[in-house]
Amino acid sequence: MSVRYILLAAVLTLTACSRPSEPERPKAEPPKGPTPYKLTFPLGLSADSAVIPKDNPLTVEKIRLGKRLYFERRLSLDNTLSCASCHVPEKGFADPNQFSTGVGGKKGNRQAPTVINRVFSAAQFWDGRAASLEDQALGPMQNPAEMAMPSMVEVVTRLTADPSYVADFKAAFPPDGEITDRNVARAIASFERTILSGNSPFDRFLAGDKSALGEAAQRGYKIFKDEAKGNCETCHASFNFTDENYNNLGIGMAAKNPDLGRYVVSKLEGHQGAFKTPTLREVASTAPYMHDGSQKTLEEVVAFYTKGGHRNRWLSPKVKPLHLTKAEQQDLVEFLKALSGEVTWYGKTGG
Repeated sequence: MSVRYILLAAVLTLTACSRPSEPERPKAEPPKGPTPYKLTFPLGLSADSAVIPKDNPLTVEKIRLGKRLYFERRLSLDNTLSCASCHVPEKGFADPNQFSTGVGGKKGNRQAPTVINRVFSAAQFWDGRAASLEDQALGPMQNPAEMAMPSMVEVVTRLTADPSYVADFKAAFPPDGEITDRNVARAIASFERTILSGNSPFDRFLAGDKSALGEAAQRGYKIFKDEAKGNCETCHASFNFTDENYNNLGIGMAAKNPDLGRYVVSKLEGHQGAFKTPTLREVASTAPYMHDGSQKTLEEVVAFYTKGGHRNRWLSPKVKPLHLTKAEQQDLVEFLKALSGEVTWYGKTGG
């Protein structure tokens, strides 16, 4: 090969090597999904007992949307009521009235139960007719005595007409972000699962701070546990002070047509007049009491149990006269007050 061709080849090689390389194209980042949300449980609560459906994991975007929907008055027929109207944050997420007032001044016949610590429960409502918080969320919207919407179609129509809701649903439920009754329920339920109460004086007492509980409350705690005295743990069990079961206490059973509670759902003999055991967390803030709101104070409730409830053919065998003295009853009330502690929810602390 001649020297001329060797030199030409060398020049071409050097020229090719000296060409600036094309800049690398940035790799397309996959679209970011919703941000997982981890609940922070106050002292006294059991994270292992939380009920979070696999098909509705907690995410920041979903909870944020659920909170907005929880306070949204457009979910009611006349734009006057939201979930928070009957489950008031400042009132222990319950209703201070015996019966909540719905659209057009209508009233139901059951007291609005607290939303606090519902993450530890599957079945909802006093009679357990909703299998989950998701199922429960849609009920009040379509109840003619509550928010009175004709159907969930109207709810979806109203939300779809608002561009900000369209954006929020896309963020919470990618990729399509459909505004459906199912997604409305999933969002509200997600927010409600963040509403927690713990770190009460009683929790701190159990954790070793013996000064957290006064002497009267300590005596009340002993009565609460004592099978020969209050025997309250039979139903108000474990850290959330409920066995999530249904019992007939005799409340309202003297009426001509009494509310049969769980029986209407289960059709099981013995469930007549049985209602769900509520949590005692924040109980001092959630008056009035019982499924019909007939007991106005904790003192009335304790006196009711002391006399053994109201006799009827389906009275729970767990309900028996306690024969507590006035002083013992007051000690028990002081213990119940000590179950009020730190109430948190998304957006209030750290959300």
